[in-house]
Amino acid sequence: MPELVVTALLAPSRLTLKLLRAFMWSLVFSAALAAAAVYGCVALTHVLCRPRRGCCGRRRRVAPACLSDPSLGEHGFLTLRSSGLRLHYVSAGRGNGPLMLFLHGFPENWFSWRYQLWEFQSRFHVVAVDLRGYGPSDAPQEVDCYTTDLLMADIQDVILGLGYSKCILVAHDWGALLAWNFSVYYPSLVERMVVVSGAPMSVYQDYSLRHIGQLFRSNYMFLFQLPWLPEKLLSMSDFQILKTTFTHRKTGIPHLTPNELEAFLYNFSQPNGLTGPLNYYRNLFRNFPLEPQELATPTLLLWGEKDNYFELGLVGAIGSRFVPGRLEAHILPGAGHWIPQSNPQEMHQYMWAFLQDLLD
Repeated sequence: MPELVVTALLAPSRLTLKLLRAFMWSLVFSAALAAAAVYGCVALTHVLCRPRRGCCGRRRRVAPACLSDPSLGEHGFLTLRSSGLRLHYVSAGRGNGPLMLFLHGFPENWFSWRYQLWEFQSRFHVVAVDLRGYGPSDAPQEVDCYTTDLLMADIQDVILGLGYSKCILVAHDWGALLAWNFSVYYPSLVERMVVVSGAPMSVYQDYSLRHIGQLFRSNYMFLFQLPWLPEKLLSMSDFQILKTTFTHRKTGIPHLTPNELEAFLYNFSQPNGLTGPLNYYRNLFRNFPLEPQELATPTLLLWGEKDNYFELGLVGAIGSRFVPGRLEAHILPGAGHWIPQSNPQEMHQYMWAFLQDLLD
């Protein structure tokens, strides 16, 4: 068929897709402006209630001692083959078993896996990375440096760079989103997955379009589409919005000590420390609309009954995309979003049972 005819036949579909994307972006930026107004009021209230802190975040000069706790493992850097970037990681148990690779979420870092590093280093080589943009890892400032394709290439380079051909991938929140995609596009590198509080982006997209309440729970992701303003709002009153996220009585991390809180705030307080992590969100809508993906990697899915950011209905939506028999899902009663830190013992029990056959 002549190329001109093919182009003419495809023109209506391409025009429809362009119009759909234009409409989507108009909605996203309308929501972003509304979210900015709300979070702006919240940030201003924090400043007025704590005027001595001022409008800016205080830069931390010294890292808290818990970030160098030797019982958690050895610190290292890995230069990625694809990009040349250096990623920071903490490693323990090399030679004790298969690679167990941990991917953190926002606003976290490798330290969010401290309980799992202690628990599993006796039978696995446990490695918790600081994803690009986080902590001591390299943090390019351009939004285009944080596309899903580049972030998946980072994970591939970490696995191969550590000398392995496959791993057990353990992921939470943003790390979970990356892990789902990685298991689809690099299935040979993932032997098992443990996913906590995070849905595949295509599942999240379809579910949110049918359940508007989920979009309200994720209102912050619209704010993060804007340039520079989210960094400013999150840092006001010495990062009070982030502090509240971590320590809120109902939705935060229970029993988080001041030293542990500083372990998360330390890197965000450095110059441009928030820009890299927020650039993940600025790429979220780049490929809308997404096609459904079939999920086949054997996966343990853990979800908090009282997760403030994701509805329980997402668990069923994820299950509907799975090859039968490949998903083991558990909803933890009373648990919130931060299961690796708030409910480590329950998480460990499910993980040991799920991975037992690999150790026999």
